[in-house]
Amino acid sequence: QVQLVESGGGVVQPGGSLRLSCAATRNMFDIYSEAWYRQAPGRVRELVAAITPGDNINYADAVKGRFTISRDIAKNTLYLQMSALKPEDTAVYFCNFRYRPNDYWGQGTQVAVSS
Repeated sequence: QVQLVESGGGVVQPGGSLRLSCAATRNMFDIYSEAWYRQAPGRVRELVAAITPGDNINYADAVKGRFTISRDIAKNTLYLQMSALKPEDTAVYFCNFRYRPNDYWGQGTQVAVSS
């Protein structure tokens, strides 16, 4: 059974930075694609950033130039570095590891951007 454990959320002022982490209980980066999603109150879950085993990376237009997805294979950990945060980035952030039909989600971590 694979578990994804997220950490790093919190409250930050506009313009601030946070780094989210998603630790997997085993190494999955060789065949799994990884991604970060977020869900704000009353809205559907949306893709924020994704990375494939071949290191192809995609970002949502809303976060390009501000967020960076990365991974540390030795630590089995996926990261999302978030900078220049805006109030509209407020949401619960989820990590996702996918190799169909397997689809694993973290428990979610709250990010609140407020002055």
